[in-house]
Amino acid sequence: QVRLVESGGGLVQPGGSLRLSCAASGVIFNRNQVGWYRQAPGKERDLVAGISSGGITNYAGSVKDRFTISMDNAKNTVYLEMNNLNTDDTAVYYCSVFVLLPPVRYWGQGTQVTVSS
Repeated sequence: QVRLVESGGGLVQPGGSLRLSCAASGVIFNRNQVGWYRQAPGKERDLVAGISSGGITNYAGSVKDRFTISMDNAKNTVYLEMNNLNTDDTAVYYCSVFVLLPPVRYWGQGTQVTVSS
């Protein structure tokens, strides 16, 4: 059974930083494609950052140069380091892994990030 558990969300002032963590069980992250998504109220869930099994990363344009996705293989955990946060970054952040065989996408429960003064 695949389980993804996010942590690290919270309230932060504009310009601040947060680090989100996503710990996995039942799936090996570095053999699959992992991503962080976010969903703000009234909006669709969008990809923020992704990392492939080969370690290649990609970012949404709005977070490039501010957010960094990384993976700790020993801990089977993916991180999202978020710097210079602004109010537009307020959303629920979800960790997701896409497994090829069979093709299934798994989601975590989400963690709230609120950027406000």
